[in-house]
Parts: sequence; structure tokens; C-alpha cells
Amino acid sequence: MVILITLLAYFATLFALSRITGRQATNNTFYRADRRSPWYMVAFGMVGASISGVTYVSVPGMVTSSGMAYLQMCLGFIPGYFIVAFVLLPLYYKLNLTTIYTYLYTRIGPKAYKTGAWFFLLSKMLGASLRFYVVCIIVQAFVSEQLGIPFVATAMCMVALIWLYTHRGGIKTLVWTDSFQTLCLFLSLILIIINVAGAMDKSLAEAAQAVVADPMSRIFVFDDWLSPQNFWKQFVSGAFVVVVMTGLDQDMMQKNLTCKTLREAQKDMCSYGFAFFPANLLFLALGVLLVQLAASRGVSLPANGDELLPMFAATGSLGTSVVVLFTIGIVAAAFSSADSALTALTTSYCIDIAARSDDEGLRRRAHAAMCILFVAFILFFRAFNSESVLDAIYTMCSYTYGPLLGLFAFGMLTKRQPRDTAVPYVAVLSPLICLAADRFVPLLTGYRFGYELLLLNGLLTFAGLWCASHKATTT
Repeated sequence: MVILITLLAYFATLFALSRITGRQATNNTFYRADRRSPWYMVAFGMVGASISGVTYVSVPGMVTSSGMAYLQMCLGFIPGYFIVAFVLLPLYYKLNLTTIYTYLYTRIGPKAYKTGAWFFLLSKMLGASLRFYVVCIIVQAFVSEQLGIPFVATAMCMVALIWLYTHRGGIKTLVWTDSFQTLCLFLSLILIIINVAGAMDKSLAEAAQAVVADPMSRIFVFDDWLSPQNFWKQFVSGAFVVVVMTGLDQDMMQKNLTCKTLREAQKDMCSYGFAFFPANLLFLALGVLLVQLAASRGVSLPANGDELLPMFAATGSLGTSVVVLFTIGIVAAAFSSADSALTALTTSYCIDIAARSDDEGLRRRAHAAMCILFVAFILFFRAFNSESVLDAIYTMCSYTYGPLLGLFAFGMLTKRQPRDTAVPYVAVLSPLICLAADRFVPLLTGYRFGYELLLLNGLLTFAGLWCASHKATTT
């Protein structure tokens, strides 16, 4: 009952913010927030929007398999955000873009434009609904089942809540609600760490010393070139992951394009780029403390690292307050990620696919349709709750960003003009080649791909476009 009351108060706050920001909203408000968003609010909210509910659960458990090596990738995020801020944002602001895939139309042609938009729609719908499905399972287990609510109703209610506070103000509302949800996320994380330290009879200073002294706190891996945790693989991949999954992703860029000027958007991008290292350091430190707590209590660690935080935080072994904090944290992380995804999907469909950005009726219908599709995908994942199916979907989502990297890189780094009709074939063939390489290269050489597979995917797309291009003529 305490959890339910807390969640009701949480959503009441979201709806209050929605009512205030959604007054007299137009399509321009929904898509671009009238280009009046304060950059510091965008920056703060983007931290939470980039941390999904799956991340909230998974990152602490990483310490059981790879220590704190993930922080190497977080270091790579920093130059990636600078590339986005000083290479991509100037281009987007110069062209006055609402959706970033419009660039492909102006540089290459309509087929490239539609290809980029469809790749985004497919990957974002699959990835966002899968992440939200994982959160729906947790809410079902710790809230809904106690009230006798079936999973179908849980999924429909959670998506309906997103629709209720986003259907009017759209991206303008999200700038403010995401900031509130980021605040809730980090307050819950910090308070859980304090509770875990207290359960071990340690002060925060003693807990920090225990984390530093633990072998799992190892960050850098320089000695194994074949390991996916090798520093240079993680660092370089981190930079490219940010360029592709932030700079070339409408979901991540839409709020950044609501700032008043390019200068403010660059300040926003660089500010939250630096925030990911300390944010993930807190998650990983919590993971180390939970492993130490399990050892002190003689509790066996779960086989799956994703179950480490829920094993303590969601079962009540650390008290009701931690259960409440965990629920708030995971809901805040999940909703701040899913709401921006649904808004970006609606924006991309109306502008990129339907080409009717001024049609308010279409925008409302499209937003409702995206929410219905979201529920449908969640129920699909529930029906086929197989790890092999879920892994395949995650893999496919990761592959779909490679063609976007290749398309944008070709457009910005060369002056050649590819045949527009060849672009869809190149964009589909490149991920298929990467899929074959990921399967057979380890069998033949023992080398296992990590995040660098994204670079290979983009390179293949770039090469394919080069082969299907000619020297541009000037008039």
C-alpha cells in the first residue's frame, strides 16, 4: 500500500507538470517546444532519459562479471558528446531541422531519407518497448500481483499514463517531467546506497573505502587485447556509440534541438556528457556494496547479474523504505526513457513518413497509435518470453544503428553522390554481413566482437555507398 500511494503521488506530480506545460500547445510545441527550452533543464533531464529501467537494474550487476570496466566506455562517451556538440549540432541548427533524418533528403535523396527514418522507427519501437517490458514485469511482480491486476492491464495502464502526460505538450512537457524524473532517480539511488551502507554498519566514508579496496573496483583493462573489456575497445566504441545512439537518434536529439540557440544546445550536450561517468560510478559502487553485503550474510549471488539489485531492493530484505525507493527509481528511469521514445516516434512518423507536420489531427492519432503499438509489442514479448528471442531483438536493434552511422558519415565526409535507389539495399545488406561475421569470425579466429561491431557495420554501409556513387557535379 505504501508503494501504491507513493506511485500515485509520483504520477500526480507528472500530470501537474503536464497541465502547466501543455497549455495552448501546438504542433510546433509538441515537436520543438517552440525552441524555448532552458539548456540546463534539458541537460539535467537528458541524464535520466538516457538511463532506462533496464540500465537501473543491470549496471550494478555488471561488477560480478566485469568489475567496473564499463567506466572505460563512459570515459569514451565524453569525446563522443563533444563530436555531437561541435560537428552534428551545428549542422542540424544550420538546416533548422525538426527531425534529423531530413538531412539525408537534402544531401542524398528521398530514398535515403525514408531509409534512415524507417531504420529509426523499427529499432526504437523494438528497443524501447523491450526495455519497458522488463520494467512492466518488475511492477507486475511487486505491485500489481498484490492487487490482483493481470499483466495485460499493467502494461496498458503504464503506457496510458505516458500518453496522458505527453499527448498535449509533447517534447515541451518532457523537458520538465524528465528533469523531475531524473531527480527522483538519483535521490532513490543515493538513498539506497545509504541504506546498504547502514545494513553493513558502515558510514558512507567507510563504504567508499570498502568499494575502492575491493578487487571488483578494477576499471582499466590493458593486458588482454582479445577481451571485449579492453580499454581501447571500450573507449573508442563508447565515443562511436554516443555519436550513433545520441547524435543520429531522433529520440536523443529532439530535446537538444529545443534549445533557443546552437550555443545553448552545445552547453547542454557537453554538460550531461560529463555526467555519465559519476552516474554510472554510483551504480557500480552500489553493485560492489551489494556483493559485499551478500558475502557478509552468507547469501549466494544470483546467476544473472541483473538480479543482484532486485534480490535485495525488491524483496524487502533491506526494509520497506528500500522497496519504495527501488520502485520509484526504476519507474522514473523507465518512464523518462519510454516517454521520449514515444514522442520521437510520433514526430518521425508525422514528419518523415507521412510528411504532414502541420496536421494536428494526424499527430494526435499517430501518438495514440504509437502507444497502442507499444502495448502490442510488450504483450508479444510476454507471450514469447524466451531469452533467445529477446537477445535476438536486442542484437537487431544494435545492428540498425550501423547503417545510420554509414549514411551520415558518407554525407558529411565525402562530396560523392550515391545512387539514391541503391541506399535501401546497402543499408539492409550491411547488418546481414555483420551478423554473419559475428557468428563465424569467433569460430575461425577466436576473436569475439564487442561494441566495435557497430563500427564495422557503419564502415560496410559507407563502402557500399561509395561503390554505388559517382563524383558529384556542380552547377
